[in-house]
Amino acid sequence: MAKAAVRKKGGAGRFAGIIVGVAVIGIATIGYLVARPRPGIRPVDPNLPAGTAEGYLIGNPDAPVQVIEFADFECPACGQWTMIHEPDVRQRLISTGQISFRFYDFPLDNHPNSWPASNAAACAADQGKFVEMHDAILHGQDKWSGYATRNPKPPLEDMAKSLGLDMAAWNDCFDTQKHYGRIKANLQEGVRRGVGQTPTFIIGSKLIPGGIPYDEFKRYVDEAAAEAAARAKAAPAPATKKTA
Repeated sequence: MAKAAVRKKGGAGRFAGIIVGVAVIGIATIGYLVARPRPGIRPVDPNLPAGTAEGYLIGNPDAPVQVIEFADFECPACGQWTMIHEPDVRQRLISTGQISFRFYDFPLDNHPNSWPASNAAACAADQGKFVEMHDAILHGQDKWSGYATRNPKPPLEDMAKSLGLDMAAWNDCFDTQKHYGRIKANLQEGVRRGVGQTPTFIIGSKLIPGGIPYDEFKRYVDEAAAEAAARAKAAPAPATKKTA
């Protein structure tokens, strides 16, 4: 009986050891899969120097109300806002000269393909196609986001081709991560301004988090326009020179 008990105990110990070993191998495998570089995409250099923060302008820069959007190309709420509400903003506010609109990159840490997407849009902007690439990327998140692929370049490249871009120039720009310094600077600008989620809008002097619907967006624009008009009215008239 005692020997049988010992054998049973030893078997249980070996079984437990096998389970622990499998668990360790599993954890190590998961760690490798998470940490290994994604095919075709170089990781962001943590020591990357920031460039100059610069948004992508849509509309008349001298419009009475300035609007800024901080957005992440991989953010589902950003994609939803672009498809549902941004068309009205462009047609009814930007095209009519009521606002100017600037897009700033704000890639979130939990979206692994956001930096390549921002760079893809910037490379298209080099050829005058930012708006078109911006729309293609946000409307096609299901093709290139981290939920869909570990290598976003092929679907992003297909989008660039569909816009008729010079693909040799676009590929060189994308592969060298040409605009990563600007993306980092845009991200830092958002942090400096208190951005904590995407999308976030700055309309006049107000910071508004969340993908707000058009009617609410328009109300903030009207308030900003009224504030701008009041400031202009209160400003002292320029002095006139006396003539002899």
